[in-house]
Amino acid sequence: MQKVHRLSDEVGVAFQFLTRIPTLSKTFEADSLSRAAKFFPLVGLAVGCGAVLLQKLLVSHLSRAVIALIVLAYLVVITGCLHEDGLTDTADGFGGGWSKDQILTILKDSRIGSYGAAALVLSLLTRYVLLASLPAERFAMYVISAHVLCRWSSLPLSYFLPSAREQEGQGARIAKLTSLSTLLFGSLFSVVVVIFALRWSAVAPLLATLLVVTLSGLFYWRKIGGVTGDCFGATNQLAEIAVYFCGVWIA
Repeated sequence: MQKVHRLSDEVGVAFQFLTRIPTLSKTFEADSLSRAAKFFPLVGLAVGCGAVLLQKLLVSHLSRAVIALIVLAYLVVITGCLHEDGLTDTADGFGGGWSKDQILTILKDSRIGSYGAAALVLSLLTRYVLLASLPAERFAMYVISAHVLCRWSSLPLSYFLPSAREQEGQGARIAKLTSLSTLLFGSLFSVVVVIFALRWSAVAPLLATLLVVTLSGLFYWRKIGGVTGDCFGATNQLAEIAVYFCGVWIA
């Protein structure tokens, strides 16, 4: 019973951290988030299913363009702009900073600069266009796959890379604290869901996500010697876009 209770707490922590969905979990131990990371793809599955349900309810009433806009608004609201904020700060930091100290200082600044504004607009516009371009009969499969894989992206980054700020910031709560069992569990769960959803078409999204994670991880390591919470959000956004792009390209 204790094991079941602990797993339910970890699921609650994952949802509490990544979404605005109310949970009953009140577990806030030092390693809560790193233990809960294995369920990040599960959160993505839930968020993706919500988007699909919304699309199913609206598909016979509205155009694809309007549905794409509503779905995108839902995705932004349900996560509290968590990943958009990470992308914005990351673009400002790496766009405006030349040294590690400069980049980390800009990343801590809550103000939005020109690089961040441009990245945010491009991200929203790209996701809107791709969501509107996904064929209706494959919309559900690619949206669910995208949100499982973009949440999974935090697992390899946090397993292989240390925190760029040592013990400061959200990234330090999971960077280099994610265990091998967490990485394997989250990866297996993600691969199974994506293959079940897309069958043979799963190869392209899986490889695209792996490429995004690898390249962004190498970039972070080269520039600041690790990751921050904002870096996780930026890679999340890029992975989501990559999977949508695969769906549009293949269609």
